[in-house]
Amino acid sequence: MELVTLKIDNQEVQIEKGKTILDAANQIGIKIPTLCYLKDLNAIGACRVCLVEVEGARTLNASCVTPASEGMVVHTNTPRVQRARRLNLELLLGDHNYNCPACVRNLNCELQDAAQSLGIREIRFERHPSKHGQDTSTPALVRDPEKCILCRRCVSVCDKIQTVEAIVPLERGMKTVIGPAFHDSMADSVCIQCGQCVLVCPTGALHEKENIDEVWEALGDPDKHVIVQTAPAIRVAISEEFGSEPGKVSTGKLVAALKRLGFDKVFDTDFTADLTIMEEGTEFLTRLKEGGTLPLLTSCSPGWINFIETFYPELLDNLSTCKSPQQMFGALAKTYYAEKAGIDPADIVSVSIMPCVAKKFEAQRPEMRDSGYQDVDYVLTTRELARLIKRSGISFDQLADEEYDDPLGISTGAGLIFGASGGVMEAALRTVYEIVTGETLENIDFTAVRGLIGVKEASVPVGDLEVKIAVANGLSNARFLMEKIKKGEADYHFVEIMGCPGGCIGGGGQPIPTTMEIREKRIAGIYEGDSAMSIRKSHENPAVQTLYQEFLGKPLGEKSHHLLHTHYTPQNKF
Repeated sequence: MELVTLKIDNQEVQIEKGKTILDAANQIGIKIPTLCYLKDLNAIGACRVCLVEVEGARTLNASCVTPASEGMVVHTNTPRVQRARRLNLELLLGDHNYNCPACVRNLNCELQDAAQSLGIREIRFERHPSKHGQDTSTPALVRDPEKCILCRRCVSVCDKIQTVEAIVPLERGMKTVIGPAFHDSMADSVCIQCGQCVLVCPTGALHEKENIDEVWEALGDPDKHVIVQTAPAIRVAISEEFGSEPGKVSTGKLVAALKRLGFDKVFDTDFTADLTIMEEGTEFLTRLKEGGTLPLLTSCSPGWINFIETFYPELLDNLSTCKSPQQMFGALAKTYYAEKAGIDPADIVSVSIMPCVAKKFEAQRPEMRDSGYQDVDYVLTTRELARLIKRSGISFDQLADEEYDDPLGISTGAGLIFGASGGVMEAALRTVYEIVTGETLENIDFTAVRGLIGVKEASVPVGDLEVKIAVANGLSNARFLMEKIKKGEADYHFVEIMGCPGGCIGGGGQPIPTTMEIREKRIAGIYEGDSAMSIRKSHENPAVQTLYQEFLGKPLGEKSHHLLHTHYTPQNKF
């Protein structure tokens, strides 16, 4: 590895040739403000707030795109640099809707932080807000051009990470706006509503469509029985919103907070994650033995479902017919639970707390009404739940741990690991192995499918079968696998796909920031929680066993087929 030596603010630093001044400054703890820069993804020097002065250079240089070179002498805080940064930031603010107290990103906004760090107390330029209004056309996302600073981070993520290309720069110069081609609405675009754009947006130009007020109203209605389910990934992320380190397992405090908010019952989506394994595992074995369409593709991730419906409709027969755990829970809440509790399902309000904004879209799909009602009424993201807790004056970190309610709050480690990429596959293997062989699986940790690698492949012996599996997270990796399957170059039996990088722990509704380092910590928390569970296999969940005995009958039976399975439809958006 070839190194270069340079000086930054009189500190000597050695760094790999080809790295930038910004990389070198970060290495020695010198903070240079940035807005458009996104590590390993978006380095375009567009915002001009990372300017530095290089001795011998005629102009100031954007540190995020200027390579460090041998003997270079850099100054990051000269009066000239400070004036230029402030000027450029004021120009950005001149086109910005800076009604900060009313913004969803208030106090967690990179533009706001940059203005504070540069000491901007007034904006000398007349404001010229965007002529394009808010786009609220989807159930999941809001696009607000008045808050956009044209950093193009969202464009990079949508293109390079998700390969969807739903949003692009339109027009030129002062008229530039980021949005769907031809100024279409988001609903009319190929947007799959994964929300990865929201995670990287430095302002509030992209954010989830809030349902806090609707949930608040339901909680205050004495005639409504309001229940809530929490996804696996919530418990390792929610405490970040209250100052804790990423990955901290806060299950007990999460449950306690929801009970303080007034939910009548607090249940666990992990319960229906276990149920999903029973249904999907049985579906897999049925296809394997009876010659059904293979490979079987998992169907837990709504962003991924939108993606395959839009870009690979010819492969929909490969998709599992199982609903996601969220929607399985919703269907059972207004049938099985309503019957056991003696409550009219019309009086039940079913709320879910999800790490994913696409879940908002999924809940409103017309296919998701098999209970006779909308199965899930409202979806809140992790961020929305944190706002609701703060609005209620609850001190999250001071809460004593509480337990989920029965019967839909009993779960296993297998249900919990659904929150991480590879978790669905690992949970399925734990159960499928024992069903096929009739033997107890001694080592239940299938580490080959864990981690943040984009595509993971393995061959797993299950009795006399050699099951070939693949796991992908992020839709660029999903596309890679779909192309292999289309061309007949893949001989997999079972494929897990999660729409977001890292799986649900990196979902578009999770706390901001969500970096790769933070994803790793959340994944570690997921597996820490799994190893601490007394039951770690889905088929050993006693509440799931009772559910089949009392209500469903058997996996893939008539009732489970009606309530827990669905179909998907090609989306003609091109």
